[in-house]
Amino acid sequence: MRPPYGANCLVTIGSVSCGPVTIPNSPSSRWVQFANRDVPLRCWWAEPFARVNDTESNSLTNRVYIVLPEVFGVNAWVCSVADRLAAEGYPALALPLFARTAPDLELAYEPSDLAQGRRHKDATTADQILGDVAAALSWLRERHPKAAIHVVGFCFGGHAAFLAASLPGVAAAFDFYGAGVNRMRPGGGEPSLALLPEIQARLTCVFGTADPLIPAEDREVMGAALSKVDPAGQRLRVVECAGADHGFMCEARSSFDPQASAQGWRLLLGDDPVG
Repeated sequence: MRPPYGANCLVTIGSVSCGPVTIPNSPSSRWVQFANRDVPLRCWWAEPFARVNDTESNSLTNRVYIVLPEVFGVNAWVCSVADRLAAEGYPALALPLFARTAPDLELAYEPSDLAQGRRHKDATTADQILGDVAAALSWLRERHPKAAIHVVGFCFGGHAAFLAASLPGVAAAFDFYGAGVNRMRPGGGEPSLALLPEIQARLTCVFGTADPLIPAEDREVMGAALSKVDPAGQRLRVVECAGADHGFMCEARSSFDPQASAQGWRLLLGDDPVG
């Protein structure tokens, strides 16, 4: 049982309108499993209903998403993100990050759940993440060979999305409040920010200015690094959400911010270009 739902272009999000979210098309969603070598990956797969079993439509799909979860695993909220993307017309695959230590992890947002999730995070390496995302890329290419693959991650999944942006075949990546990118790399080694020269994808890093896990000095380092590689801000960008806390995209968390979340969804869907 899943727990319940409950730039370098530098942009500050102040007041934006946010009405009720309407999802017009019901997606078809289910658990699927494939492997990265000998590691099974249990994923949540959401497709637009009209495209299920429609080979011609699948071949014409222009965008698909990989969704990388918080430390709480592929839980109900993460599945709802994939479902919402599918309802917008884009197939989405929610990929576990802890397949080796907790392949079926689905936690709620309590302190004990956070402590459990962090233990699995500490046992996960960047190489494992990149290998699993690469396996997901191959799985998606078989089904949607002409689609641009976008990766979106939240919290630890945001850090993982930054890593995934360095993989060939990733067209765009969205790092939502991925902490520690400029300070560490999962499993050890140089900070993940050192991979920036290898990133050819479009990369958007979205942070809240009230996030204690990503203080102002970290946001400044990130913005400066992205600006050095892409001074025009056409491909790499940092977006700041004024007053938003960590986890602001997630309706199941007390830190949910409707205004920042609405802006985040517009960025994610390409409806709010910045710069």
